[in-house]
Amino acid sequence: MERDAQRLGRALVVIVDDRLAQGEREDSTGPLVTELLEEANFIVDGIVVVRADTVEIRNALNTAVIGGVDLVITVGATGVSPRDVTPDATAGVLDRPVPGIAEALRSSGLAAGAMDAGISRGLVGISGSTLVVNLAGSRTAIRDGMATLSALVRHVIDQLSGLDQT
Repeated sequence: MERDAQRLGRALVVIVDDRLAQGEREDSTGPLVTELLEEANFIVDGIVVVRADTVEIRNALNTAVIGGVDLVITVGATGVSPRDVTPDATAGVLDRPVPGIAEALRSSGLAAGAMDAGISRGLVGISGSTLVVNLAGSRTAIRDGMATLSALVRHVIDQLSGLDQT
């Protein structure tokens, strides 16, 4: 069975931001990630906004995995401050890490001038048959991260779905 050449799969965006979750400001990163995912031929199921809370993040990730999305992109709370708990929550959901992609995101982000990407503790891995990716929260880190991912995501999703037999 061949995957439709145009459609990569379903994706969900999880924004981790206390101020957004409390309605203190408007989200600008969710629409950016959605636009970039749609340009990469994903169907975006939605944007979920959660507080920087390990349980809330883990619940959002588990819901996405159970819902059968192919890709979950989290944005924010990947750094070194005490409130940056996205990688910690993600670690509890992953079955298998994919450290090479996480390292590529840090390296390319730093080269693009996204300091938050360079110091990100973000993880990338597989949960069930879903690829989970933590991106740093700046617009530069998001744009660069999505460009870096675009070269890798099709291969990973094809392998997870059994379409790539290499």
